Amino acid sequence: MSRTERAKEYFLQGYACSQAVALAFADVLGMDEGTISRLTLPFGGGLGRLRLTCGAVSGMAFVLGGVFSDNENTPENKKRVYAITQELCLKFKEENGSLICGELLAGVNVPVEVGGVAEKRTENYYKKRPCAELVSFAASILEEYLKENGKL
Repeated sequence: MSRTERAKEYFLQGYACSQAVALAFADVLGMDEGTISRLTLPFGGGLGRLRLTCGAVSGMAFVLGGVFSDNENTPENKKRVYAITQELCLKFKEENGSLICGELLAGVNVPVEVGGVAEKRTENYYKKRPCAELVSFAASILEEYLKENGKL
């Protein structure tokens, strides 16, 4: 199973979009799934259901930090990691039109609720939302980048 398929499967199992992307790269991060799941949960729903940065994008950034940060709090390290993050975010935005959860949902006429409790995951939930495909796309561009740069 590809990481793209794995990320989508995690999402369809009920994980948040941020968790789904990050969990598909658990082996690359060298972290157990429980830790990844806990650390990335708050990024779901566009940061705690605030509908800000898409959780799939946040999950992608989480993995980039784990793979490319060198444990040095230096300007050079920050510059490198930020540049990689910006490059992949641009690819995501070019394909999907936005990095913002609320805009991505509104673009397919899904009512955008801020805050509150996440909607129950039903067949209809998955049909009306683009989230599974956004998770897949984020995992895809991340996997491609990691392969191109010798990290996979």
